Amino acid sequence: MSPFLESVQQLLLRDLGKLETEVMASSNVGSLWLVRGEISNSAGTLCLHLCGNIQHYFGAVLGGTGYTRDRNAEFSRRDVPVAELVEQIRAARSAVEVTLPRLDDQRLDDDYPERVFERPVSTRFFFIHLVAHLGYHLGQINYHRRLTGRPDAAGHQV
Repeated sequence: MSPFLESVQQLLLRDLGKLETEVMASSNVGSLWLVRGEISNSAGTLCLHLCGNIQHYFGAVLGGTGYTRDRNAEFSRRDVPVAELVEQIRAARSAVEVTLPRLDDQRLDDDYPERVFERPVSTRFFFIHLVAHLGYHLGQINYHRRLTGRPDAAGHQV
């Protein structure tokens, strides 16, 4: 695997591990689904969205896993049990672990096979976008946990 692909894989797996830690830090499943004020996406919603995103773009499109994305459900489902969220996170991890080692550098310079922006982009560019997307929403989930008063992974109340 190329150094670029190794870096992408390392970052995605690291942040998916952090996502699992955030979800597991929930003292009750209800706090994962709280929304307040102008915040319309709960931590649970963002978790479902991230897992669907990764399973689709890495697993289905590039890895041929057969995963079928339901993006609307990512944003409409509520009160999904923590165990199911963790299962989705682990499925996203698997999509990354299975797909990235199969890719070569030439594939990175090709257009990503699915048009996701208003113009074609290279697979390399799209991977950078996906890493940033995961990090962005992971930060939102971390803030959500702290704003809803859930303890951190070490059990400290914030």
